[in-house]
Parts: sequence; C-alpha cells; structure tokens
Amino acid sequence: MSLHVFANFVTSYGTAANNRAETEGNITTLQKLIWQGQTHTTVSAEAIRFALRRRLAGMEPNGCNRVWDEEARNNTWKDWNFTGWDEDNGKTFIDDDLLGFMTAEAAKADGSDQPEGEGDKKQGQRREKGSANVRRAVLEVTRAISVTSWPGDVTFNAASPGATPSAQKKGTNPVPYGTEVHATRYQYAIALTPERLRDKSRAAKAIQALCELGPVAGNHARFLFDFSPDVVLFRLTDDPAPRILYCFGTDDDGQTLHARPLLARLQAGDIDPKELLLGTSDLKGALAESLRQAGILVDGVKKICQEAVKRINQRLGLGG
Repeated sequence: MSLHVFANFVTSYGTAANNRAETEGNITTLQKLIWQGQTHTTVSAEAIRFALRRRLAGMEPNGCNRVWDEEARNNTWKDWNFTGWDEDNGKTFIDDDLLGFMTAEAAKADGSDQPEGEGDKKQGQRREKGSANVRRAVLEVTRAISVTSWPGDVTFNAASPGATPSAQKKGTNPVPYGTEVHATRYQYAIALTPERLRDKSRAAKAIQALCELGPVAGNHARFLFDFSPDVVLFRLTDDPAPRILYCFGTDDDGQTLHARPLLARLQAGDIDPKELLLGTSDLKGALAESLRQAGILVDGVKKICQEAVKRINQRLGLGG
C-alpha cells in the first residue's frame, strides 16, 4: 500500500487586499468566487506554489530550478530542458520533483494548411508533430478560500503627489484610488504521494515548508497577510481519497473554528482518527477539545508538523 499525505490548512485572521486580481477603474479588486451560495475571496493555488518555491529554495544545496529574479521581474531557469530526468539517477531539483513541469515545442513544419492524411499519403511522409516534456505535480494544492463571505468592504485612499508617477496625469493633486479588502482567514489543502517522488525525502521537506509559509499572493508594500497555518490537520493514510478538504468552518465570523464535517466523517467510520494529527495555536479551545475527544492527537502547529515529518520518514524508511 502507498502512503498518501493530506493536509488542510487555515491561516490566522488577517486583512487581505491587492491579491492579484484585476482592476476596475481605480479600484484594486480581490479574486472572488461563489462558495456555498455566498461570495468569498480566494487566492490561487499557483500563488501558493509560488510562495512555496521560495521556501523550498533553501532546503537543498542546489536550490530550485525556477527562481524569481526581483530585479528583472521574471523567472529564470537553471535547467530549462530538465535534463536530470533523462536518467533514473539524474540530478533533479526539488521544485521540479514536487511541483512538476512542462515544456512544449511546436512542430518545425506547419501543416495547418494541409488536411491531415492527404498530402502525407501522396508524398509518403508523416505529418510532423510538436513535442512536450511533462511531469505531473506530485504535490497538489487546492485554491485557498476565505472562511467567511466577503461583505463588500472597499477603502478609499489618496496617494500623495508624485508617489505614483505613472498615475499622475497632470498637476500636483493627490491620486485617488480604492482597494477591496477582506478581514478573514483562508483555508486550503494539499495532497502528496511520496512514493511518486524521485527523492522521497522531499515529502517531509514540503510539509516543513508549508508549515513555515509566510506571505502569499499580492503582498505589496500596502499590506501583509500571514499565510502560515494557525490550524493544520494532517491525514497520513493508505486511503487515496483525502476526505478532509475544506473541513473547517466558523460560527462567529472567523474568530474561532469548528470541524463538524470532519466529525461527521469520523462518526460514520470513513476516517480512522489514528490517521489524523491536529496542530492549533489554541490548545484549550472548543476545536481542539472536540477533536481530542474524537481520539485525534492534538498539539501546537510546529510540534504537529514535526510529528507528521517523523511519521512520514519512518513510513518511507528514512528514519525519524
């Protein structure tokens, strides 16, 4: 049986703004979706992966293959052709192993003007095709969704004269702009099957990096949102189905959390409580107590992360 690692993360309460959505006039908008009939703000899985790469870069001597260049404002690559994957024992990068990659090349000859099969048969030639080099991500990440619905908050601001030259059309008047904001927590989850990795020790490194995640998505100088987990639930299991995604909710606008969907699955026997580990900053709260009574190991976030890493490595035969 293969080990499957699932985790559900909930951030601390904070104020989100400017997280990579479009602008409407002079309003910087938040990304949104309809979740259970209400408008919620959201942060993309790609933004989480981008932040995760920065954490992974310091976990191995050769760092990551894809690196963000702050000065050029674009990504640079150490091995664009992913040559380490050509051999079973080739040298690979941690981000390629965990997050996958894809390169695609178009056909050298364009056959779009010729119906498929006709010219090929007449000339005895086969139509040229493009090629792709693809590795599916082993570490899968869901979109982060706000625990509370968005109430429509927008702030009015005015940049001081000259602060934003590109927006200063003429004169020296302050430049007005608006920003959508959302005071909330965000919830997202991951799935990982370590045996699919080229280097299985990277599974524990990924878990450690996720537990240390900081800023994610659009953290401009105007605001900071801490994406490190205030609550994390791990499930280490032989079951290939996660069964714990988005299992937390709130009855008091995000001040505290409950796990009623998780408790229902436990009561139905769909999940073995011995497979679960809960990390939380509020060890005496109702959430911790309810899951402790259900037979789940509960401790602080960092200690539970260490316990998850230990169990993963032991299961993979990598020591404690």
